[in-house]
Amino acid sequence: MPIADIFPPLGVLGAIVLRTSAVYLLVLLGLRLAGKREIGQMTVFDLVVLLLLANGVQNAMVGGDASLLGGLVAAACLLLLNGLVSRASLRWPRLRRTLVGSPTLLVLHGKILTDHLRREGVSTDELETALREHGISAVDGVDMAVLEIDGSISVVPTDQPMKRGRRRARILRHS
Repeated sequence: MPIADIFPPLGVLGAIVLRTSAVYLLVLLGLRLAGKREIGQMTVFDLVVLLLLANGVQNAMVGGDASLLGGLVAAACLLLLNGLVSRASLRWPRLRRTLVGSPTLLVLHGKILTDHLRREGVSTDELETALREHGISAVDGVDMAVLEIDGSISVVPTDQPMKRGRRRARILRHS
């Protein structure tokens, strides 16, 4: 095995870091724009897209470099970038809201907030499914329902005060 297959020139490694960083930021932005619902649930179609995306961006990150060190540099760069973004979002709440989002109220005091449902791409059928999963048969039995940042819907019934632990239901997307 030639030494270049293990240790590529430094210029190639710098290019891998830049390319990997660009791909990371683009994929992060794409997933953020997809919305809470898309991230909080995964269908077979989502898994296929994720696998194809990983395969497609691999070449964009390392280019023609097939060396061991090139792959390790790309992996280390991804882990480092993810750690930096995670720490930065903890330090700066505005950045966290931009990258992660914030919960969205869907029902308040038994009234569906249809403009919020529309903005988040949640159908009334999906909302009603989540309510039934919480043992609530009608929306007038809901004090508050919230689409959480992970794509789940939290429900607080009208007859119960909010407790520390909460029951959560995942939205099932029909594809």
